[in-house]
Amino acid sequence: PSEQAARMKKLQEQEKRQKMEQEVSQFIQATGEPRRRFQPMNKIERSILHDVAEVAGLTSFSFGDDEDSRYVMVFKKEFAPSDEELDAYRRGEEWDPARAEERRRLRELVAQQEEAELERGPAPPGPPNDYKDKYRHLIGSDAAKAAARTMEANKAYGCVPVANKRDTRSIEEAMNEIRAKKRLRQAEDE
Repeated sequence: PSEQAARMKKLQEQEKRQKMEQEVSQFIQATGEPRRRFQPMNKIERSILHDVAEVAGLTSFSFGDDEDSRYVMVFKKEFAPSDEELDAYRRGEEWDPARAEERRRLRELVAQQEEAELERGPAPPGPPNDYKDKYRHLIGSDAAKAAARTMEANKAYGCVPVANKRDTRSIEEAMNEIRAKKRLRQAEDE
């Protein structure tokens, strides 16, 4: 019984192969057809179709997500698909050359804009947005202005009068004194 089943399976595969070869030869003879989409089929049938297409000198690809809906598309060599076309089929979309041309133009435009931006140089340093906008709900829009009007500048800020300084030595004098103390300590340790 298993021999008979194996023989039947082999016969069925041969029949499928012959049927696919006929369909592929019809496709090759069809002059106005650059590509043909076959019905969804199982893995073995897809494998057979890929072999038939390769022998016939055609390019073939499988598309579809799950095993039940995967199908094979066969292309004539002179109409081999571009990467964009293959990506469209992989996404499950229909290939539209006009839309693809529009996308290509958009990509070129974006590339030109990026190039122009690079030529302009880096953006001036600074935060990407204004913190006041972020915290407007907390501080309001004129709280900072009111605070700035009432604030008085401290004229002595950052300036300490000589009379208030405890250490009147220069930096060089202070450093020399520190070095002398270190030498003294080292001499004591020895």
